[in-house]
Amino acid sequence: MDEIEKNRLERALALIRQILPLVEAAEKKFKSARNWGFLDMFGGGTLVDLIKHYKLNTAADIMNQISFLLQQLQAELRQVVIPVDFRMNTMTFATFADFLFDGILADTYMQSKIMKSLDQVRELKNRLILLEKNLSALKQRG
Repeated sequence: MDEIEKNRLERALALIRQILPLVEAAEKKFKSARNWGFLDMFGGGTLVDLIKHYKLNTAADIMNQISFLLQQLQAELRQVVIPVDFRMNTMTFATFADFLFDGILADTYMQSKIMKSLDQVRELKNRLILLEKNLSALKQRG
């Protein structure tokens, strides 16, 4: 392994170490939104909607940071395919409907979106951990 490849590998590992705490923070926000969503499904009302969407907006901001860093990681590891668009569009009809038609159908739909986002964050976390492990092993061999 030449010096350029070693530097690229080190930068990639540094990016992964920067991304993983953000992924964990996003996972926490999605879990919290999920919990507020369950409460909302059982008659939480407007205050619960506001808290849930605050958590979702915070998670979306973190996911935007992650997306930016994943693009940088993709550039460092040109041969490795990493999904780079994990941004969550929070200002959708579902958000509008969740407030306006605050009922079980809108709440259930919103909850399914939260659960899907949580699953995606967990999948990303697992992929990054595996990638970090593989790159660390490659670095030690090189």
